Amino acid sequence: MPDSRYSDLDRPPLSAAALTRALVHPGGLWTGVTVVDSTGSTNADLAEAAREGAPEGTVLVAESQLAGRGRLGRAWTAPPRSGLTFSILLRPRIPVAAMGWLALMYGVAAASAVRRLAEVDVRLKWPNDLLIGERKLAGVLAERSDDAVVIGMGLNVSLRPEELPIEAATSLAIEKAACTDRDPLLRAVLREVERHYLDWTEAGGDPEASGLRSAYLAASATIGRLVRLELPSGEVLIGQATGVDEFGHLQVAGEDKQYTLSAGDVVHVRIAG
Repeated sequence: MPDSRYSDLDRPPLSAAALTRALVHPGGLWTGVTVVDSTGSTNADLAEAAREGAPEGTVLVAESQLAGRGRLGRAWTAPPRSGLTFSILLRPRIPVAAMGWLALMYGVAAASAVRRLAEVDVRLKWPNDLLIGERKLAGVLAERSDDAVVIGMGLNVSLRPEELPIEAATSLAIEKAACTDRDPLLRAVLREVERHYLDWTEAGGDPEASGLRSAYLAASATIGRLVRLELPSGEVLIGQATGVDEFGHLQVAGEDKQYTLSAGDVVHVRIAG
């Protein structure tokens, strides 16, 4: 039975009932966890659910995602149950100017949870890719849907070297992490997101008052590095990443002036020597 959820005993399926019992509680953020065997995109599915009135705190997990997308529209695929592919629905009531921090907040929370449970040194490449060394462990994609925001994550858990979607990727198994069990990993990430999100929204989206900006800088693999940025316009910029501003934008010192960037593909430049 090649299509059975139990065809690979090293990759057992997730239980929506168990996850819901563990994560949904009075006064908490999460309102329900659904696990599907397969879908095109959990972000697209939750965006549609948001337009139909789904509540904040809805979580959708796919054991296999057939049309997953990363930042800049890149495809992202993996074998069934080899990773955590899921999206969450949020309806933050904060000033629009603070919304740029939402995806960064998610990255901080996810990196913290994985670092603690898997005992690997996870860092963030701006804005929110999870890295181990210079290899990508997870990608995060945030998208607006009317008054809601859907944030999706693809975390490589048990992928083997020959299964990696890109050469520059890695997985918890490859990195010999202390935990490669998807159930506790998902619980840890969602609990950490809940804690950071509630602190941030209670502070009105203020990254300083909530401690989010300092936490992001502490987890960043980008700040202080020489970077090459490929901008949406096609322009390429090389400079030193110096920080993130009050809106979560990347600050870069170029040869002739300072740049503040809200979007772009960051490449960490290695200095020969």
